[in-house]
This record gives sequence, structure tokens and C-alpha cells, in this order.
Amino acid sequence: MKKIFLGLIGFGTIGSGVVKLLQQSGELIEKRLGAKLVLKKIADLDIVTPRVVPVKKDLLTTDAKVILNDPDIHIIIELMGGYEPACSFILAAMRHKKHVVTANKALLATYGNEIFQAAEKNRVDIGFEASVGGTIPVIKTLKESLVANRIKSIFGIMNGTSNYILSKMTDEGKAFDVVLKEAQTLGFAEADPTFDIEGVDAAHKLAITLSLAYGKKVNLNDLYREGISDISQQDIEFAKELGYRIKLLAIAIKHEKTVEARLHPTMIPFDHLLASVNGNFNAFHITGDAAGSVFLYGQGAGMMPTASAVMSDIVDISRQLLKGVSGCVPSRSLREKIIEDIHLMPFDDIETNYYFRFSAVDQPGVLSKISGILGKYNISIATVIQKGRKQGGGAVPVVMTTHKARENDVQKALHEIDRLAIVQGKTILIRIEDENF
Repeated sequence: MKKIFLGLIGFGTIGSGVVKLLQQSGELIEKRLGAKLVLKKIADLDIVTPRVVPVKKDLLTTDAKVILNDPDIHIIIELMGGYEPACSFILAAMRHKKHVVTANKALLATYGNEIFQAAEKNRVDIGFEASVGGTIPVIKTLKESLVANRIKSIFGIMNGTSNYILSKMTDEGKAFDVVLKEAQTLGFAEADPTFDIEGVDAAHKLAITLSLAYGKKVNLNDLYREGISDISQQDIEFAKELGYRIKLLAIAIKHEKTVEARLHPTMIPFDHLLASVNGNFNAFHITGDAAGSVFLYGQGAGMMPTASAVMSDIVDISRQLLKGVSGCVPSRSLREKIIEDIHLMPFDDIETNYYFRFSAVDQPGVLSKISGILGKYNISIATVIQKGRKQGGGAVPVVMTTHKARENDVQKALHEIDRLAIVQGKTILIRIEDENF
């Protein structure tokens, strides 16, 4: 039986998962592939610390060049993470005519243009299913299953840590800091959770998803990004009262000549499919012009779910190797030479519904002053919630939702409102996605 040799660079959590999967499912994979996958070498800076899977010592090396220069290795699996030397290793592998599988979303979101072009130039494949959505086959869906569709929109919960925190805050009434510590204890959040709670991780995934959905290049720095660290229990309770749950949503909407792309906390109705996605799960709601709505749901991270996605890419590439072909499916849906720069809609021009929470002095005329300024900027109020007077005076929350308004108008209006003497502190703004408006 033919053997396909693999080289693994990065023996951390995901790398250990891939080795474990090869060990426990090797026979099953062999039957389905018609060839034997052989892990020939593993490179990592630390080859002393015990892993969750035992491997022979002669399988390990601290020098990645041993793998890159081995003429017998067909596929290199990059799971070390980070930008460098991961990028240099991938490009070197491609120059050596080796195929690559990676889960490195940050690298692809930042240097994807260079990497995908190198893959096509050297006539090798790059698999990156594990970079977005963990075990969810969203990349394969966009590249293959929906190949005949113009993608009208994508709404995604792309970060399990943020989703876990918001779910716990909503369902158990816990404060943000309390749930974050709990997530760190359970291993759902890193010691430094910045990439997760500030939306950086999800923005990387959105950038990759955009290039697949629309077959064009996107600059990560052009995406509007807002995290969840400012979401309070008070806003979650008001959201419930209005019939919404708050999710960190990655949003892409195709317009005639531009694509609207943004990532921020969003209120969605209780009956929306994404509203029921809780815990550390991810989900994607994709709408194609021919297919209609497609909903994908599953584990977005974790050792074995991510390893499962990595293995899917390895088998796909191996099947092509057995046929003596490569590049049957372009890395980003279209051939690199015809991909153009994506035209993102300026964030100031987006139109959606809004939730405002003002901290207003409890005195007559407050609502009229606030609504007057909103009207001045063509912002129409949909609902108002005003809580009762507190003993001893002071500020009270005033909550408003709006009909569709333009982002630039909203920001100008709030800037003016926040300068009023009757308003204490900065107004809280959360965008709403509700087709019923």
C-alpha cells in the first residue's frame, strides 16, 4: 500500500491532537484514503516536556529544517502559530514543492496574499480548514458546496471564549469579570484573553471568510472591530426585556459594488438561529442567492475538534497526491491571478438598528431633549424604556432602540447628546440586527 509521509511543525495542543488522531484512527483513515499516512518527523523547540500522546524519541527534532529539507515528506503540517518563523517555514515548504496544512488564522489573515500566491506559483496545495470555525467545515462549504452561489451575507459567532462569556452572563446573571475568570479556569480563555474578548481572533477569521466568500483580497486593518469587555449585566437585562440576546457577531453583507464587513457585540432576536448558540460553540449563518440559508454549527476550538479539521485537509491533499494532481480547488475559490482587492463599505456608511442606554438626570424634559437631537440627525426612535425615579435623585437609565439609521449620523448625535448637562457619562451603544424592524 502506498505511503504518504507527513512532517509536523509544532507539537503543542493541536499538534498533539493530530498525533493522537493519527494513532487512534489511523486504520480508519487508511481504509477511507486507500493509503497509509506516516508521520515521519515532529519539530518543536521543546521536545522534553511530556505530551498527552507518547511518541518515539527519534521522531522528534528541534530543527524544522530537517522536515523542510526531507525529500520524502509530502505534506507539512504547520501548527506552531504566530507570524514568524511560521510564515518563512510555510513559504520554504512550498518552494520545496511540499503541500501545507495549517490552522494559523492570524498568519493567513495578515500574510495570506503572499502565502496563497506562493502556493499557486509552486503548484502545491494549502489546507486551512482548521483556521476558521474549528471542526465546522465552513471553508469547504464556501469553496466547494456553495461554488455556484453569490454569497449575499454571512453572520457568524466566530469566537468560543466570547460566546461562552456572553452566554453565562445572559443565562446565569454573572458579571463579566467573574465569567472571564471561570473561562480561564476551565481552559476556554487564555491567561491573556485580549485576542478573544477584544475581537482580534474573530477578526482574523472574518478576514479569511471574506476572501473565500467574495474571492478577493481584504486588508485586516480595514475591518471595524469592537470587543465585549464593555458589555454590562445591565445591558444584557435590557436586551432580554426587548426580546434580544447579545452576541459577538462577525457580519458580512454584499451590496451592489461593496461589501459591508464588521465585528461587534450585536443584539439579535430570541428566535434567531444564532441566538440559541451558547457556551463555547461557533456557528455560521450563510445566505447564498441559489442555496438560500445555510446554518453550520459545532465546536470552534479545542484539541480534538481542531485536529479533526486538520486531518480533513491532510486527507483531501493526499487524495490528490494519489491521483498525481494538485490545485484542483483554488485556495480562495478563484485563481490568484484574477483576484482583485475587495471594496469594503466605509463603516460610517453602514445602516442598521441601534440600542442606546443613556444615564440621564431624572428631571422633566430629558426625553424631549434627547429625542430632539436624534431627530436632528434623522434617527427615528422605535422604543423607549425609562426606569422609575430613584430616591435622592441622581441619574436613571433611559433606553431607546431606533429604526435603521446611518452610523455616521448616530455618532454625531451621540457626541452632541453626551455633552448635555442632563446626561452623565458616555452613552452605551449596541447595534441590532433584526429583520422584523
